[in-house]
Parts: sequence; C-alpha cells; structure tokens
Amino acid sequence: MAPRIHLVRHAQGLHNVSTENTTIHDPILTTLGQQQCGELQRKFPHHQGIELIVSSPIKRTLYTALFSFQDDIKNRGLKIIALPELQETSGLPCDTGSEPRELANMFRSDPIDFTLVLPGWNVKEGKWAPEKQAIAQRAQEAREWLIQRPEKEIVVVTHGSYRSFDDTALIAAIVVSCVMLLLPLPMSLRSLLRQL
Repeated sequence: MAPRIHLVRHAQGLHNVSTENTTIHDPILTTLGQQQCGELQRKFPHHQGIELIVSSPIKRTLYTALFSFQDDIKNRGLKIIALPELQETSGLPCDTGSEPRELANMFRSDPIDFTLVLPGWNVKEGKWAPEKQAIAQRAQEAREWLIQRPEKEIVVVTHGSYRSFDDTALIAAIVVSCVMLLLPLPMSLRSLLRQL
C-alpha cells in the first residue's frame, strides 16, 4: 500500500519578500518564515503518525522541515532525507541549491541524510534542467521513490511550483491525507483535492 503523504510547502524565504531577492542564491527563511514553522508545528494534527520526513535539499525547505517538525525529530528520533528530485523547478539563483559539501557542513549537527544529494544536483542542466521534460522525469522518480518507501506516513517538504505535485497521478497514487501548506495551494491542485 502506498504511504500517506503530507505535503508541506516551505515557509517564507528571503526571496519571497521581493522580486529583487530572486537573485539571492539558495536563500534561508525570514523571521516570518520561522514563525510560520512554529505555527505549523503547533497546528499540524498528524505528528504521532509521521515516520519519515523528506525534503528538497534547498536551504529554505530543509529549515522548514527542521523547524516545523523539531519535536518529532528530537523526541522520536526522526530524520530528514534530502531528495534532490524535489528541488525547485526554475533556474533562478534563489531556486538553485548549494553544493553538497556546503549543505553537509551547514547542517552537520542536524539529522539530515544527504546521501542522495550528489555533486551536480544543483547544476540546472540535463536531469536537473528547468525544462518541462526534465521536471516531469524528476517528478516521476520522486513519486516512485516515495511509493517504494516502507514508512506508512511521510512528510514531504518541497516548493509551491514543483509541478509533480500538481499531477493527478500523484494525487491518486499516494496523497491520501490532508495537504498542509504554509502558503496557498496552486489553483489546479486545489481543484484536484476537492474531487477526492
């Protein structure tokens, strides 16, 4: 049986404050973004069922995962797996991730598994290109990876424009839970969820 997936869109990052900030490479969360994580931690109704947290390796999603589920991580020993297929879909500096070594160093004291984040994941070409076909392929790989996981309940922290989650096949295949997002859902995803 496919796992129950809770989708979380990252909290407010520095790039969300103004269009000028889209030139910031791999920005972190704002103070408001950190507050949003605290609110999600308090209001998320499924903490006890979570067995795994999976996140895009972009800093704002990693911090959203760490701050929003810190009690689950601390008290129940949960870890976060960074899955590069969940990365943001554009080629803007704000949507381009950091080198694996930089991430491993920055988050060295946090329970994040960077095993799947290989050199080149943040080079926006080939498999990682911000092009429809490459994005669709990454989305398929992410779906297959999630469906094959042994955990029954997984939190996935990703991006609002990650189009794989705007896909009927994914909704039908693995999202059997509520969708918890910090910022508004894309209109097409909202209409799909109303049909479930």
